[in-house]
Amino acid sequence: MAMVKRLLSLLLSCFSWYLISLPSPPYLREFTQCLREKLPSELVYEQSSSSFTDVLGSSNKNPRFFTNATVRPLCIVTPNDARHVQAAMLCGRRHGVRLRVRSGGHDYEGLSYRSARPDDVFGVLDLANLRSVSVNHSESTAWVDSGATLGELYYAIAKNNSWIAFPAGECPTVGVGGQFSGGGIGMLMRKYGLSIDNVLDAKMVNANGDLLDRVGMGEDLFWAIRGGGSESFGVVLSWKIQLVQVPPTVTVFSIGKTLDQGAIDILTRWQVVGPSLPDDLTIRVKVQGQEALFLAMYLGTCSSLVATMGRRFPEHSMTSADCRSITWLQSTALSFTTLANIGTPEDVLLNRTGNMSFSFKGKSDYVRRPISKAAWKDIFSWYKMSGSGYIMLEPHGGFMDNVPADATPHPHRDSVLYIVQYLVFWQGDGGTAAPTAWLDDFYGFMGQHVSTNPRRAYVNFRDLDIGQNVVVDDMSTFDGGEVWGERYFMSNYRRLVTVKAAVDPTDYFRNEQSIPPLL
Repeated sequence: MAMVKRLLSLLLSCFSWYLISLPSPPYLREFTQCLREKLPSELVYEQSSSSFTDVLGSSNKNPRFFTNATVRPLCIVTPNDARHVQAAMLCGRRHGVRLRVRSGGHDYEGLSYRSARPDDVFGVLDLANLRSVSVNHSESTAWVDSGATLGELYYAIAKNNSWIAFPAGECPTVGVGGQFSGGGIGMLMRKYGLSIDNVLDAKMVNANGDLLDRVGMGEDLFWAIRGGGSESFGVVLSWKIQLVQVPPTVTVFSIGKTLDQGAIDILTRWQVVGPSLPDDLTIRVKVQGQEALFLAMYLGTCSSLVATMGRRFPEHSMTSADCRSITWLQSTALSFTTLANIGTPEDVLLNRTGNMSFSFKGKSDYVRRPISKAAWKDIFSWYKMSGSGYIMLEPHGGFMDNVPADATPHPHRDSVLYIVQYLVFWQGDGGTAAPTAWLDDFYGFMGQHVSTNPRRAYVNFRDLDIGQNVVVDDMSTFDGGEVWGERYFMSNYRRLVTVKAAVDPTDYFRNEQSIPPLL
């Protein structure tokens, strides 16, 4: 059997090479010719270009999507302004080639630059050249391009003003476009909400090639692009955001608790305390091996934090010796998983490349009722197994409790205690079968402890295992999308498909988990 599998794999590899080597159909040649005529040559990278592989890999954060088996784009367009985006879309629409949009390359399934379907033919709009940040200090607002990273955004707004911040994620190489497209959770969400709760305006190119702002696109489309997967509706070029106030010094701590130190008791208690703490304080938890690592940021002084913890969470036994007082900007440059110092803000936040040493697979869940102490004992037993990864628990509550579920497409608000992010890593691309068995089994086990009917998920932790679009007569179907769409968006899915039908009825902006049009 093993020999048969190896022979089959070899035959498929040869056949795939043969398919790639076939002469291009006329419409593909016409598409690339159209790009050459309408765009500067240095902005278009075809597969035959010597720089194509480097450009494709420049924003790739996951080696498992950078192999010979990866279904790659026909070409990559790196626009410098809106006119270049409009020209590329005109060529794509005219010659039947869809475009996918990449800002930072952090899509957990790589759908911004690859396809999971071997017969897909597509191009990529890589927005890395569109990454300016323009701050209006008098209004406490900023315009930020979709191709900027969160690190570049944080540095631009706070390098000269320690009182200014913005609520978004903890990983500095994530692209703004992708982060805002799916919601944007982070250490400030209990105080100021998601990234999308602080978006005031946007500029986008729609499926007809029109350049629109909030007034031009209308409130339904503006609603949809803030958390509903903007790549389903067009190309968002930039976002106007409301900046928020933080004290000039914040306090962080990172405290590990082993099982012998009462990790299970403290973690069980955290599920109730974490979401109900003052909104100035956020405590995340990383569970890995036989330890729970508590990672906190407090918008205040060490002495005030120690007093708050003593009143609200005495089981944790936190003291002033655990405190580190730094600026908010410095906090954004700490390690996401440990809050350790990993470099200066300039070195960390302005580095777009990140690390592609390890492949990974992620999943997500939402917890609405505390998991019992006995169940946590069972959960920790999974972390004694070979191939185990870790989970990151991020508390809700605070601001999140006061936002209606339909205010944006992101519905996971007042009924949520915390979100669970599952991650497993491995060296290299993992070959033909990625080593995700532990994750799949553990995720199955956790089903009894998390939200149900549907089992919720966070779209920015994209997971193709929960469903993919079904395409019939060159259109994604409502029913096929509903399988995964209701898990990400709950009842907001139905409004999203209605908006899609109004603004992109031909389903031009399509991937394996794009919003289908309701026709």
